[in-house]
Amino acid sequence: MSAGTGLDVTVEALTERNWPALQELLGPQGGASGCWCMWFRRTATEFKRNKGEPNREALGELVGSGEPVGLLAMDAGGRALGWVAVAPRLAHIRLDRSAVAAPPDPREDLSDVWSVTCFFVHRTARGTGITRSLLAAAVTYAAEHGARCIEGYPTDTDGERKQVSTLYHGTLAMFMEAGFELIGRRGIKRALVRRDLR
Repeated sequence: MSAGTGLDVTVEALTERNWPALQELLGPQGGASGCWCMWFRRTATEFKRNKGEPNREALGELVGSGEPVGLLAMDAGGRALGWVAVAPRLAHIRLDRSAVAAPPDPREDLSDVWSVTCFFVHRTARGTGITRSLLAAAVTYAAEHGARCIEGYPTDTDGERKQVSTLYHGTLAMFMEAGFELIGRRGIKRALVRRDLR
């Protein structure tokens, strides 16, 4: 998948081949505080117990299994500049108890719903449009894997500049520009959005 940015970037699924590139992108902190994009895939207790290396190993095992985990924006030299976590919603057990992610109908079958849970862009590539390209690619990736719809849990910045550390869910404006529908505002600054893929 090519990316519509000012950089020479392609977006590709995370596999064992490019797993080292994601490790380099996320760095020794695993993105933030030893997360390694396992926050939504573990209970609070499990996450606290597995910060750092155990989370990195767990993510590596998921990659090795071939399970969908996410997409990387790669430059021409094979370096990862950005990451989006996108996978079936049911793979993210923490969403079950999230007030932000609560489905509009509690009886809904969520087996064919996919979730965009996290973005991470290298500091040198921020502001280039990579996050938007990653979101567009995530929509395509979910559709290709049979998703009925894809959802996100973005931050509503209301046009204000925010610290990067608060925007890892993506912004509401970006999701809306990408054709997502606002399902509901959750609290003051968060929202549930969806895009139908049928």
